[in-house]
Amino acid sequence: MRFNKWLSALTAGVVLSTSLSFASLANAEENRTIADESIYDILVDRFFNGTGKNDDHTVNAQDPTMFAGGDFDGVLKKIDYVTNMGYTMLSVGSVFATEKYDGSMPTSYTLLDPRFGTADEFKKMVSSYQKREMKIMADFPITDVSPNHELAEKQGFVASTNDGKIQWDLTNEEVQNEIIDSAVQFVDTYGLDGVRLTNIEQVDTAFLNRMIEQLKATGAYVIANAESDADFDAKFYNDVASKFTNSFKNVDLDTSVLEPYIEETLSDTPVLTMTDTIWSDRFTLAATAEGMYPPTRSKISIASTLLLPGVPVVQYGSEIAMNGTAGEEAHQYYNFKTDSELADYVGKLQSLRNDSDTLRNGEFKWLENEDGYIVFERKSDTETWIVVINNSSKTKRVHIPVAELGEGKEIRGMFNSEIIRENKDNNYTIILDREMVEVYQVIDARGINTSYIVALGLVVVLYTAFMIVIMKRGKQRRANSAK
Repeated sequence: MRFNKWLSALTAGVVLSTSLSFASLANAEENRTIADESIYDILVDRFFNGTGKNDDHTVNAQDPTMFAGGDFDGVLKKIDYVTNMGYTMLSVGSVFATEKYDGSMPTSYTLLDPRFGTADEFKKMVSSYQKREMKIMADFPITDVSPNHELAEKQGFVASTNDGKIQWDLTNEEVQNEIIDSAVQFVDTYGLDGVRLTNIEQVDTAFLNRMIEQLKATGAYVIANAESDADFDAKFYNDVASKFTNSFKNVDLDTSVLEPYIEETLSDTPVLTMTDTIWSDRFTLAATAEGMYPPTRSKISIASTLLLPGVPVVQYGSEIAMNGTAGEEAHQYYNFKTDSELADYVGKLQSLRNDSDTLRNGEFKWLENEDGYIVFERKSDTETWIVVINNSSKTKRVHIPVAELGEGKEIRGMFNSEIIRENKDNNYTIILDREMVEVYQVIDARGINTSYIVALGLVVVLYTAFMIVIMKRGKQRRANSAK
């Protein structure tokens, strides 16, 4: 038994030392900013029905205009699926009491929709995800709410009615204070890590800044779903989704249109990057209109938003190539029976992004960016990465001069295990097939790992000796029993 324990300990030590010898990913920094996050955007009602106890007569999963039954318990029951994809923040939309499944007709700033679950169930869901190191963000509609909203009866609160919704009189300081207090209380009550302010198009910037300041004081990130000059943690641009869609819906498309958003992220406030939103047509719709294979398109588009500088926002169902036009058709009930290959790929990609501050925030340099072929470098004092996105119709190669990366280096592919070394032309040449994405880490060239080979050989010798001892003991026992 002592021999077994000693052999096990030695083997574990060799495995651990080997793992450490090959581990060069930097640890994530404790002081994260929104530039370190990646957001997975869902609608609670359309995700998963965890319990039928909160379903009422308005729940009918067969009618896309009605509530489908998704709830907080369902989101909690799918925690492994969500967290395994590696997103660092889950955006759950508006969860207030509402007359429409997507939360766009809220009737309260205090009560949660009973079809989604109870306050305690929401708290449990939030805390459970946070224990898995995933933040929770929710929407807060500033105006354009249901005429049946609980504040609508207050004198002087309603300024107008349009398209069946009411608009608050946001020039009224009492209204402003009520909305700010409600949002802060909402974040504090449920321990939220972020809030997305919606319906802000006609809202005064000074008021927004006052609201943002008080929300940030709680420690929460604050973003929006419309353009604004207010002090949000990340910038939203109306045309970002269309620019990303038009760059990746097919091959050989112009990707230089993405550069302004990348440059702003690097020089100023990070930009929210995405190929579609909860309020838009699905990216898959554009890809299928081009006659392209949706899973491949989704893989490349998601990888691009995750790897290029910015704050990636990915809509639920993108990993199963969900389709549809804006509204109910795009808000399909999630089909968890669909192949999860792309979800697994996203998880592997995110593990690299989450573990490396350099891959998220390192010094950025374009090496190529033309007609769907994107190559860039991210570098720090401790790490260098090369990312290649070949969204073209041909196998492509890039020659990176030794002067760029240094002599005596190896470029190692994280997905295909390829090792690239300096060639006779003093270049590191990377070749990647069409419609593929690869992340390469630049490390010092290694010869034979002598210590590893010796240790591994020692384990083999000891194991062989152990087996010989066992066989001899067995032979001796059989001989003794035969007497």
